[in-house]
Amino acid sequence: MISLPDREEELENITDRKDHDTLGGRIQRSRETLGMATAELAGRLGVKPETMRGWERDRAEPRANKLITLAGILGVSPAWLIGGYGAAPEEDPAPGPDHADRLAALRSRRDSIDREIARLEKGEAAPG
Repeated sequence: MISLPDREEELENITDRKDHDTLGGRIQRSRETLGMATAELAGRLGVKPETMRGWERDRAEPRANKLITLAGILGVSPAWLIGGYGAAPEEDPAPGPDHADRLAALRSRRDSIDREIARLEKGEAAPG
């Protein structure tokens, strides 16, 4: 069990890492970081490009099932996408234009996310 002072420190670490952008801004930033066009992301998610543009402009919000799938496609946590908590996508996720390099970078990112999920499931504070 986490003691009260440890819990307060954990909460401070989380709020220190909060991204103050909007949901739409985080969606757009994540998509652009991956070098993906709006239409491409919309197609992978099974929605119209107009719907995706509406989400990115904060005129509408995706339903929970689409939001979870969207986070997976973008390689970010749902918590970061929804509220800005946790790690933002890397500015340059691919070390080079080569497919193998991009794949290795994405696998590394996935491993990092898996480790963070495991820590959170165990109730441990993320390193900060």
